[in-house]
Amino acid sequence: MRHKVLKYKLNRTTSHRKALLNNMALSLIKHEQISTTLTKAKNLRPFVEKIITLAKIDNLSSRKKAYSILKNKKIIDKLFTNIAKRYEARKGGYIRILKNGFRYGDMAPLAVIELVDRDEKAKGLDSGPVQKKKTQTEDKIEDASEDKKQEIKSQEGEAKVDSKELKENEEIAKKLEEKKKK
Repeated sequence: MRHKVLKYKLNRTTSHRKALLNNMALSLIKHEQISTTLTKAKNLRPFVEKIITLAKIDNLSSRKKAYSILKNKKIIDKLFTNIAKRYEARKGGYIRILKNGFRYGDMAPLAVIELVDRDEKAKGLDSGPVQKKKTQTEDKIEDASEDKKQEIKSQEGEAKVDSKELKENEEIAKKLEEKKKK
């Protein structure tokens, strides 16, 4: 019998389950829409809705409570400024769960969990490390063979040498020659 059993255990220990819910809540607040399994989404909904309700009361104690749960200042600032203002008049039901088919590998039911009246631009914003753009020489190096790669690198190195460095190197070379002659 499952009397008074409120949540799913998700086949995890308590600490792992808390960490999972914290990470998913951070992602949901940051991106305002995430894709996960249906049971995780059903377990996440009350957790995040309580945090949003807490954020609607904007005072120091509620901020400290939210910080003790989420432990991320940027997300808490977004929660108290943008999201709490958005749901000021709403008394509950801040989150929507949409079923999204089944996962290919194990046929687990998938769901999309999102904030009601979400910001479309927030999805995927500021996720992952920023990749630097390749320069033209790096593109040439990738396309070239091994011998040509070394030639391109040596040409690039010669082109980058400044006139000051050349003068310094010439002076050092002269000093070394004078020492050899002695």
